[in-house]
Amino acid sequence: MYRKKPSGQLEFEEFYHPFGGKLSSDNRWVKLSKLLPWEEIERRYEKSFSQKMGAPAKPLRMALGALIIKERCGFTDEETVEQIRENPYLQYFIGLKAYTDEAPFNPSTMVYFRMRIGLEIIDEINEMIVTGDRRNDESNIADPDNDDENNVNDGDNGGDNNGKLIIDATCTPADIRYPTDLSSLNEGREKLEKIIDVLHEPLKGKEKKPRTYRQKARKAYLKTAKKRKRTQKEIRKAIGKQLGYVSRDLRHVEELVKRSSLELLSRYQYKCLLVIQELYRQQKKMYDAREHSVENRIVSISQPHIRPIVRGKVSAPTEFGAKISLSPVDGFARIEKFSWETFNESTTLQEEIERYKSRHGFYPVSVHVDKIYRTRRNIGYCKKNNIRISGPPLGRPRKDDNEELRIKQEKQDLRERVLIEGKIGEGKRRYSMARIMAKLPDTSESVIGIIFLVMNLEKKLRLLFVRFLLRFVSRNLWRHEGLSA
Repeated sequence: MYRKKPSGQLEFEEFYHPFGGKLSSDNRWVKLSKLLPWEEIERRYEKSFSQKMGAPAKPLRMALGALIIKERCGFTDEETVEQIRENPYLQYFIGLKAYTDEAPFNPSTMVYFRMRIGLEIIDEINEMIVTGDRRNDESNIADPDNDDENNVNDGDNGGDNNGKLIIDATCTPADIRYPTDLSSLNEGREKLEKIIDVLHEPLKGKEKKPRTYRQKARKAYLKTAKKRKRTQKEIRKAIGKQLGYVSRDLRHVEELVKRSSLELLSRYQYKCLLVIQELYRQQKKMYDAREHSVENRIVSISQPHIRPIVRGKVSAPTEFGAKISLSPVDGFARIEKFSWETFNESTTLQEEIERYKSRHGFYPVSVHVDKIYRTRRNIGYCKKNNIRISGPPLGRPRKDDNEELRIKQEKQDLRERVLIEGKIGEGKRRYSMARIMAKLPDTSESVIGIIFLVMNLEKKLRLLFVRFLLRFVSRNLWRHEGLSA
């Protein structure tokens, strides 16, 4: 159940402080609170709750505000709650009417905040920020932090086309160890042994526990895992042994279930049992076929939704996490596509261009992308819609009189893409996009969405400062010219 709070933005002068005094209007959290359309967000948020059933949920401003504080400051859930309890400005930001020394919620509640405020809601909030800033009366003021890399009001248009579309894809690595077939099977075997112990508990004294050979299996695993250099033959032999142990344990579980009950298992153990069965099927298939790839490959038993994403980079040839496609507009970042499954970026280009048209009413003048996007199909599509796609033409390089002009254009296109590369770097170096600590698919999506929301809010704060500075300078120049006259 969700109970909507009375409408109206809480002014910082109204915030009650037991030690006297008032909150400063120059504080960053006071400024940040005025950038978010709390009432409009709350109207969309309350639709996901029943109006009559269930315990009342925490207010939207408290939930979203806590997630923003956590990401902006890099706190853990526990530290976020402690900082809110100690800081009156943070309490004002999450919508409290007065300072209190008590924690507004338990740290574990942050998990439910992330589950309820999903990526779809966060994308809508981001869209409000991006479109709201463009509609601002002062949006025509030059932004030195933008340099018109992706300005929709670009003067260089071709026909009815306008603006520039910049697209790039990246991986958001999850917090898992680097997976190998051997380590995954060993982990599955150990979890199966604990499941067998739980299922056999009611049968103690009635029948003998099935033999699992756990000590032998552990020694066989360590014999190969601890070696610095392992040959393919040694790895294959070790995997074959672990497959045998896992197969035996799965048969034991199947027999125990007939005389015991799966209800003895916790929800986590039951989930692991289902995942291990699929893991065994995949590993057995690859082992028998002597292959190293399989569809929907499981790389983590605790997070089976994670897939390997081949990046082909020197530092990280393969990463494990969600793959996202991004595009900036006026310096703000927007998630165009989110997927736990790997995808080829070139297949999404036409969809993203059509989405650009639906937002702005026209196609872009140019599209700035990596070489992987430059397929014959995409080039033909762009040519049909009078869109210039960046990068060299397909086929053998041609020698003509425009060689110097073409090289100059390619360099300019590379400069245009600096913006999106910078946004990805900001997310991974300044914020937590380099390692997503959330464990569930829903919470991970929420964390990634919040990262881009915070990045856009920071951008908007910088724009406010620049606009104030330009207004101050222009007024002083006007007064100086008036006095001179």
